[in-house]
Amino acid sequence: MPVLRVSAFAVCALVFFPALSQHVQAQRAPAHTFTVSGRDFLMDGKPYQVISGEMHYPRIPREYWRDRLRKAKAMGLNTITTYAFWNLHEPHPGVYDFSGQNDLAAFLRAAQAEGLNVILRPGPYVCAEWELGGYPSWLLKDRSLILRSTNPAYHAAVRRWFKRLATEVKPLLLKNGGPIIAIQVENEYGAFGDDLNYLRQVKDDMVSAGLGDGLMFTSNQASDLAKGSLPDLPAAVNFGSGNAAASTAMLEKYRPNGPRMVGEYWAGWFDKWGEEHHETDGRKEAQEFQWMLEHGYSVSMYMFHGGSSFGWMNGADSHTGKDYHPDTTSYDYDAPLDESGSPRYKYALLQQAIATATHTKPMPVPKGSGRRVFPIAAVKESASLWDNLPQPVHSETPLTFEDLDQNFGYVLYRSTLPAHAKGTLTISGLHDYAVVYVDRKQVGTLDRRLDQSTVTLPSGIRDGAALYILVENTGRVNYSHAILTERTGITGKVLLGDTEVKKWEMFSLPMQDLSHLQFRSSACIGPCFFRTAMTVDRPADTFLDTRGLHKGQLWLGTHNQGRFWSIGPQFTLYTPAPWLHTGANRITWFDLEGDSQHESLTTVQDPVYGSVTHSRESQ
Repeated sequence: MPVLRVSAFAVCALVFFPALSQHVQAQRAPAHTFTVSGRDFLMDGKPYQVISGEMHYPRIPREYWRDRLRKAKAMGLNTITTYAFWNLHEPHPGVYDFSGQNDLAAFLRAAQAEGLNVILRPGPYVCAEWELGGYPSWLLKDRSLILRSTNPAYHAAVRRWFKRLATEVKPLLLKNGGPIIAIQVENEYGAFGDDLNYLRQVKDDMVSAGLGDGLMFTSNQASDLAKGSLPDLPAAVNFGSGNAAASTAMLEKYRPNGPRMVGEYWAGWFDKWGEEHHETDGRKEAQEFQWMLEHGYSVSMYMFHGGSSFGWMNGADSHTGKDYHPDTTSYDYDAPLDESGSPRYKYALLQQAIATATHTKPMPVPKGSGRRVFPIAAVKESASLWDNLPQPVHSETPLTFEDLDQNFGYVLYRSTLPAHAKGTLTISGLHDYAVVYVDRKQVGTLDRRLDQSTVTLPSGIRDGAALYILVENTGRVNYSHAILTERTGITGKVLLGDTEVKKWEMFSLPMQDLSHLQFRSSACIGPCFFRTAMTVDRPADTFLDTRGLHKGQLWLGTHNQGRFWSIGPQFTLYTPAPWLHTGANRITWFDLEGDSQHESLTTVQDPVYGSVTHSRESQ
């Protein structure tokens, strides 16, 4: 916190002018109180119903924070819920970033300026379809450290994180005049384990950091309430549309005298690569939302606005630890505000439901964001990955991303095949997607989604041929016990037949800085970077249509917009106006299966999805 400097004159004034002293004390007095009384919440001693919606600051361009918050207020919400994302703020041990897009405190102040309270969910585990559930991947480098446990090394890291987080958000607690009315302890822990000593330790870590000076609570799915709640804290219940009556009944049975709180009401669902796009029934959701409010429940809608998992930050779903379902860049979630911040039909329905339940008059529905299309030049420049490799790291056996101190991107593994190499190449523990080359010629691909681990090598390989395995991190699992061992890269052995391949070189390719790439006008086929420009006469939101690309990552200027993959269901990347400028806007992308003769990129006004499902699976 800033140091308060008081002049000698001010000290004298406080001594000799009691009225001034009282004024200073009044300024320091808590603006409000938020407490529990039986089944109700009280704001300044009066019954208060939380009507909240979830938004995540890193998934929304900073320039649009206020716009989205105003639309939340206009729908009838009085509170915003957000996670704090540990891996975003501490990308390397002891290195913190709360600047720019990561300025959590600025987001919270913006919410307060729009007349909204805040529920903060600092984890340390957040799930959120976010890379490794919000955990920094460097935690996994220490194989003795156990996530979501009472492990001392884990809690030492958690305490450091909470202490640093507190310097940002403690001034914004309700008792200090800020908007934060409640803080959640952990996140749906009952779906993971039942060690209440662990939950108590997380709570104590928060209190020790200064985050416990207000209302704290836990939230779990209905069947997990007993496993994931602390007896001294209020418990909230989480569920999706169609389950309101049954799930709230389970909460009331578990805590008959406790506050009625729905921590997450899933008003939509998320998409996974290679699966269908989800849309849910907004009419049913509005009816249930109104029913909950009329029955006295405080409710937080997940999501009010999903936005985009920009960069490398999408997570992956796994329930058994063996299945693997990476999430798309788009986190539209079929929420009341779509990915570009425009109200969809659900918005008006939910707005009316809130107005009816609270006996208020709804505000006019905000207008959608204006979207345009812009011309993109044909690809004229490319850079082969093979010509832009960094210095390698040597090891007898393959190293993981974490061993290489690399969070995201790609790693190229290189070794030499033995004489007379032939047969089946097996890669055990591949995380997550690999292209296999012999002498830089592609011989196969492996996809963790499909549980693939073997490639049959072609005949006629020369003695001493170079074996290359280019591995992509397509998103670490954010759900289930799989997070405990979710290291990325080649996590096991590489076998040719029964013989282990050893003596590896690893080329780290985090792709954080593209300025060193050597672009040429010659053709490029295979793993290539491509560069072109989009001409903008007047900046406006648009969507980049990636149906002319294959699989990779795309940057607009220095903004990493996220992943594209031809398997869908997402075929466009949201491109916000604040990231554009008048004139030529550089676009760069990396395509694993590039071909400069056929790469094409255009813009469209609306997102493009593949097959659509109108049912939502249970979480």
